[in-house]
Amino acid sequence: MATEAHGAEDSLAFHPMDQFMVKPLFGDGPVAWYTPTNVTLWMALTVLAVILLLVIGTRRRAVIPSRSQSIAEMAYGLVHKMIEDVSGKDGLKYFPYIMTLFMFILLANMLGLLPGAFTTTSHLAVTVVLALFVFISVTVIGFVKNGAHFLELFWVSSAPLALRPILALIEVISYFVRPVSHSIRLMGNMMAGHAVIKVFAAFAPLVLFSAVGIAVTPLSILAITAIYALELLVAFIQAYVFTILTCVYLKDALHPAH
Repeated sequence: MATEAHGAEDSLAFHPMDQFMVKPLFGDGPVAWYTPTNVTLWMALTVLAVILLLVIGTRRRAVIPSRSQSIAEMAYGLVHKMIEDVSGKDGLKYFPYIMTLFMFILLANMLGLLPGAFTTTSHLAVTVVLALFVFISVTVIGFVKNGAHFLELFWVSSAPLALRPILALIEVISYFVRPVSHSIRLMGNMMAGHAVIKVFAAFAPLVLFSAVGIAVTPLSILAITAIYALELLVAFIQAYVFTILTCVYLKDALHPAH
């Protein structure tokens, strides 16, 4: 009986954070910077998915679009309008980069919802790199476009003179915190949703071990279905939020004066 109980405990043991572990694709050795891992595999699959959708899926340019062309055109229109509304027409020259960023994050989030997949955007290392690229790019654009006038972004001229130095310090701190909040928001939301699904999934096998499981298992499956549907929405919203914040930062770089 003790052995059976111990086996049941082992079967019910779960580790919701194990799904985020970086593992080498070949062997079980240490992970170095050059080691092919599950992260690099799913990032490569994301890039491939972007190419298939935006390049292969639209190659015919049909008047009556296929499903893939319709999705690509909707994504194109969404990002184009987002840039124009937030950053202004000056920002449209950076459309290719922002469109690529949006599609990469969106498809990485969506692919991460496949059974057995790895969500690359749940890793801080990935989201930090994306956020730093945005931060460095808009900062360089700001100085190239405006020179020293870019520093007017930190000087609130509409505030009383005595408060301006204090506000300038706050603006500088908030500016350099941007890549932190930009990256953690995406990573945190993607990680949290997947961890919650894994927790509810741990209750599904209870029907095999106890009478309580007859009631708990259907509820856990229902909860997983509901959270999975929510995660589909979150996957899109987080890609949208990351992109629209990029547009806001670009607007500050193009038009820095308060």
